[in-house]
Amino acid sequence: MHIKSAKFVKGIVEPDDLLEEGIPQIALIGRSNVGKSSVINSVTGQKNLARTSSFPGRTREVNLFLINNKYYLVDLPGYGFAQGSEKQSIRLRNLINWYLFDSPYKQKVIVLIIDANVGPTKNDLAMLGDLEDAEKNIIVVANKVDKIRKSDYKKQMQKILEFAGSHKVIPYSSEKNVGIGALKEEIFRK
Repeated sequence: MHIKSAKFVKGIVEPDDLLEEGIPQIALIGRSNVGKSSVINSVTGQKNLARTSSFPGRTREVNLFLINNKYYLVDLPGYGFAQGSEKQSIRLRNLINWYLFDSPYKQKVIVLIIDANVGPTKNDLAMLGDLEDAEKNIIVVANKVDKIRKSDYKKQMQKILEFAGSHKVIPYSSEKNVGIGALKEEIFRK
């Protein structure tokens, strides 16, 4: 799909009428600093649509981006480590759980982003299990494949494939333009 327009609409922390308009929602989730904002920017072809940061926990709301007036990319806060208080971490975890599991909103697809160089973490495994238990449609993006040493690439990708099970895995690097077309094709498929 060719992206003609992509704009930030708003950040939400509670139910919102926008999410009840029937526009398909494509949610991006992953641990803090895994590169969710970079994936949004590379998929949309806009460098600064989603704000990137070098410190974990930058995203503190459910951020909605309207794509071609037809889809919402939903950028969720990262799970796991985030800079801030324990109270703040609990609030972010509750916000993620509310949107994905407790709200009435239905996501077209959940893009679970993991760091390909680090490999799946305990938090990634827990999130994947929760998403599967909720019977969500899941795609796994193995981000930052450009950071894997060539000698470790095959072993790392095998770990990720085992982690993902029956879910599609897309090797990805926004820096090296790897996987962008494949991800767009999957998430914007009718």
